[in-house]
Amino acid sequence: MSAEYAPKRFDPLSTEQIANTICETFERQPLVSMTHEIPRFEGSGLYALYYRGASVDLYLPLATLQIPVYAGQALSSNTATGERVRERYPLHSRLKQHRLSIMEGGLPIAEFRFRALLLPDVHADLGENALRVGYTPVWNSKLKGFGSKEQGATTRQSKKSKWDTVHDGRRRTHGGVVHDIEKLIAEAEAHVARQVSDYDELPWPHPATDSYLNLDTP
Repeated sequence: MSAEYAPKRFDPLSTEQIANTICETFERQPLVSMTHEIPRFEGSGLYALYYRGASVDLYLPLATLQIPVYAGQALSSNTATGERVRERYPLHSRLKQHRLSIMEGGLPIAEFRFRALLLPDVHADLGENALRVGYTPVWNSKLKGFGSKEQGATTRQSKKSKWDTVHDGRRRTHGGVVHDIEKLIAEAEAHVARQVSDYDELPWPHPATDSYLNLDTP
């Protein structure tokens, strides 16, 4: 035996290992259609949005991979105050808002899916961070602004987001177009290409195929 040999160290309760377990479990959940209204369910947790179409060239390289275009969480408590959110359906409400944004942005809703997992807030936070770091979803990184909410007058007059610049149409006001749309698209295309090339380097295994739950029909 080599004198340099040392057994591998493994901590099943480390933050990294828990995050990997959450992501692996998350990716075993079915993909659900967003074509029609999402059936309402209670609870908070982790979610991600995926492109599964053939008409949007920018996202076409992601259509067969487990790389989300956006990852997020909906919590049961206010992260600033620690107070419980009164909303009984925080995760459902967030997905409902995103569905509307996708449609208003002129994207084909039939070509998008979501995946969700009900989790305690602390674990949802770990999972979201792992998905964002591992995949760097394009709407979280290069085309920011998709998940933003229009609130007060100051917010409404702020700069148009990068997402809204590329996918214009949401019913909200902005301070004007400040981004070069061609430059944004080029940066997003390059980012997607890097995502695809790095796809096999994540610390958790990917499902071989999608499990797709079709809720389009009764």
